[in-house]
Amino acid sequence: MRVLIVEDNIEIARQIQAVLLEHSYVVDLAQDGREGKFLGESEPYDAVILDLGLPQLDGLSVLRQWRQDGHTMPVLILTARDAWTDKVDGLNAGADDYLVKPFVMAELLARINALVRRTQGRASATIVVGDMQLDTVTQSVSLAGSPVRLTAMEYGLLAYLAHHAGRPVSKTELTEHLYDQDFDRDSNTLEVLVARLRKKLGDDKIETLRGQGYRLVLPIPNVA
Repeated sequence: MRVLIVEDNIEIARQIQAVLLEHSYVVDLAQDGREGKFLGESEPYDAVILDLGLPQLDGLSVLRQWRQDGHTMPVLILTARDAWTDKVDGLNAGADDYLVKPFVMAELLARINALVRRTQGRASATIVVGDMQLDTVTQSVSLAGSPVRLTAMEYGLLAYLAHHAGRPVSKTELTEHLYDQDFDRDSNTLEVLVARLRKKLGDDKIETLRGQGYRLVLPIPNVA
C-alpha cells in the first residue's frame, strides 16, 4: 500500500515514514502544499497524511482542490491547532479522519490501517481467502492454520492482492501501489515476487491472467 505524507516538519515526516515503512507501506514525502497537491493529483495513493499548516498552500486548500477534482483517496489530517473549528473545517473539506499534534505513532498507524480497510470495504483487520489468513495489524500470514514466513515485499504484494481478491490486478496498478517514485518500472521484480509466493502458498493461489495481470483466486463455494 502506498501513502503520501504532506508535512513541512521533516523530523515528524521522517518519524511517520519510518513507522509506515516498518509496516510494509510505501511512502512518498512532500514538504509543502503545492508539491503535495501535485503528487496527490498525479499518483495513486491508498491514503494521505496531510498537515494543515503547510507553506505555499495550506492543507485545507489542498484537500478542497483534491475533492473538487474528484480525487477520493482517504485523507487523515494533522493539525497542531486545538480549536474544534479546525477539525470541523477539515472534515467538511473532505477529510476522513484527523489527529491533533502531538500524537502517538501507534494511533496514527491504527487510523491509517482503518482508513485503508474501510476504503476496501473491510471492517476486520483479518482478511480470509479460503484457507489463507492475513492479519493486517501484525502482518502475519497463515495457510491452513500454519504460519507462512514472508519477506516485507512478498507480504506487501500478497496483501494488495488480498484486498482485491477475486478481481484482476494489472502489473501497472501493483507497481503504482507497491513501489515509490524511483522504482524501475521495467524490472521483473513483480514476476520474481509472484514466483516466490507460489512456492510458499501453492500454485493455485495466484492466477496469471494474460494481458490483465494477477488475481488472488477466491475459493469455489460448496453447493448443497
